[in-house]
Amino acid sequence: MSDFKSIGGTVRSRAARELRDRVLTGQLRPGDRLDLDEITEEFGISRTPVREALLELSYEGLVAVTPRSGITVVGISPEDAVDNFAVLAALAGKAAEWATARITGPQLDELHRLADAVSVDPDVIDANRRFHRAVNLAAGSPRLWTYLRQAVRVVPTSYFTLFPEQERRSLADHAALLDAIGRGDAVSARTIAEAHVLDAGAALGDWMRGHTLADRVPVTP
Repeated sequence: MSDFKSIGGTVRSRAARELRDRVLTGQLRPGDRLDLDEITEEFGISRTPVREALLELSYEGLVAVTPRSGITVVGISPEDAVDNFAVLAALAGKAAEWATARITGPQLDELHRLADAVSVDPDVIDANRRFHRAVNLAAGSPRLWTYLRQAVRVVPTSYFTLFPEQERRSLADHAALLDAIGRGDAVSARTIAEAHVLDAGAALGDWMRGHTLADRVPVTP
């Protein structure tokens, strides 16, 4: 049974997040058939939130739900993953640019505190999320925030587990971003934020290509 206690949100959102992660990291592959009862049993929850979670993923184009064929994984290609991160990078860059122009003194102090927490918090994933959330909110645009909340779903919650080396790089990027924001350099802030996300997407795309290739190479006895 999956441990949902470590993931915040409703039962439906937790189920959607777990299933989305499996699709985004290739644990669930294109063409795989999903059994509602098996998922329900594994997650230890009722059928309704699982069904709603799968419907949510169908809206995102990750699975296909048909009356006769049931639920089939559509998945994403490595190129799709890179494209997804490119969209997120454009939004994150704009958020950093606007945050530089609109941030208040207390917000900047809070960003420094959150950046420091990423290096010491045992839950680095959540600490990293809080830092980026604060940057995005400092942009002061509810519309941009809405787009970002949708786009960030392309980032697997297990990202730092897959790429532990990215944690140190993130710390350096955060420091550079804070320096640019503190100096009022909106152009540099946007460039740093965009590169931060694009590099993350490239790493995921390369990882997916490697695993796809490995699956196709026969093992020599």
